[in-house]
Amino acid sequence: MPTLTKLYSMEEASQHNTKDDCWVVIDGKVYDVTSYLDDHPGGDDVVLAATGKDATDEFEDAGHSKSAKELMQNFCIGELDTSAPVIPELEISSKKETDNYSGNLMELIKQYWAVPVAIAGISAVELKATAFAWNG
Repeated sequence: MPTLTKLYSMEEASQHNTKDDCWVVIDGKVYDVTSYLDDHPGGDDVVLAATGKDATDEFEDAGHSKSAKELMQNFCIGELDTSAPVIPELEISSKKETDNYSGNLMELIKQYWAVPVAIAGISAVELKATAFAWNG
């Protein structure tokens, strides 16, 4: 019979990234290691630096012992939901930026209208000068 486990998205796990609330993701499992931070032999800053991402490589590279890996099971709170879509951060513009965008757009329109109007004006002057020379 399968064991039911809580699933967490990486986004949710990454929100727990402080000394008072620290989760790490290792080998597809989510661990709440908040209560262990003060006891971690490498210091809490090493663990805090591993939040918000899959820390499997960092964990393996540190050469943790078998007993450390067994101890981890006490902190497992669930598994990483790999089916959850990764939602990129959206850039939200403010009303002030939107107003500035409108102002910039108006400046560009003024600049680009000036060129065709100038060409048309020069052409009209040349056409009139040519006509005057023919009728002379």
